[in-house]
Amino acid sequence: MLVRRFCTYLSPSEINPLCNSPFFGCFRSISRNFSVISCENSIKFTLQNPNFQTHKPFSSNSVKFGVILSESRGILTLRRPNFVTQKLYSTKTHMGDSQRPVSMPIPDVEKADRLEVVRALEASLGSSFSSNPSVPQPNPLIIVISGPSGVGKDAVIKRLREDRENIHFVVTATSRPKRPNEVDGKDYYFVTKDEFLSMVEKDELLEHALVYGDYKGIPKQQIREFMAKGCDIVLRVDIQGAITLRRILGDSAVFIFVVAETEYAMVNRLIGRKTETREMLLVRIATAREEVKHVRNFDYVVVNAEGELENAVKLVESIIDAEKAKVRQKSVSI
Repeated sequence: MLVRRFCTYLSPSEINPLCNSPFFGCFRSISRNFSVISCENSIKFTLQNPNFQTHKPFSSNSVKFGVILSESRGILTLRRPNFVTQKLYSTKTHMGDSQRPVSMPIPDVEKADRLEVVRALEASLGSSFSSNPSVPQPNPLIIVISGPSGVGKDAVIKRLREDRENIHFVVTATSRPKRPNEVDGKDYYFVTKDEFLSMVEKDELLEHALVYGDYKGIPKQQIREFMAKGCDIVLRVDIQGAITLRRILGDSAVFIFVVAETEYAMVNRLIGRKTETREMLLVRIATAREEVKHVRNFDYVVVNAEGELENAVKLVESIIDAEKAKVRQKSVSI
């Protein structure tokens, strides 16, 4: 039986795209099991290896081929798809001037005006350069800052608000009494226990908890209002509140754990505040030892060492900048 060559009936314009395609690779694979008996719009093979699996698909990323068993037993047909060759434009082609992109000589970059060079490049490329931002505006962040008592969370947040624009500190509502140096509406919203429970009943709080015998909670409305303005949101919560927020917000917020350089330094700060009784000091220290164990629930840890507040604030700012530079932005809905 006469075995014809694979490309016998292929025109010159068909040879190159066919031989460079996965189709040609399929032919080489099949030819080990079959003999070629015809070569026109499809290629037919006579079965040589009875163990060869028929109806096996051949494919690539761009083209799919089917091996089909014909009516004549032992005959397989590999259908050749219609290859589409991409048209490439070149100044050496014989196309009409109406088909060729408008072009103009690019002037000497060192001598020509910059705008002139830009216009020449645009003309050569066939499109204008975009003045739109390369990346979209980053999403507003929710930054949850927490840590044991006496580590300087308030000092870090205060300096952060002074140094960084477009950031809003959400004032927490609390039922505890106001301390002498605190300002209502700035440090906390001081409310009665009944008022706080009314806010809970109306679902006005994102998170709330009973801390050291007093209620604390985060009003939702503040977050919605300032995020709509494009502001980053800073939440200061205790460890219990941070764990609750992690459950509510998941990975859509940034969680930062602030610690003192040592436990001894933390205790010294608590004593220096002179706001707790001896019994309360013992409670806070014991609680702090337990709270440190939850550090793995946070994304970042910031050490606020004595006399090094600036370093701690810069680290928090670097964290915020890094989060805003991420390709996959955090997105949250309250």
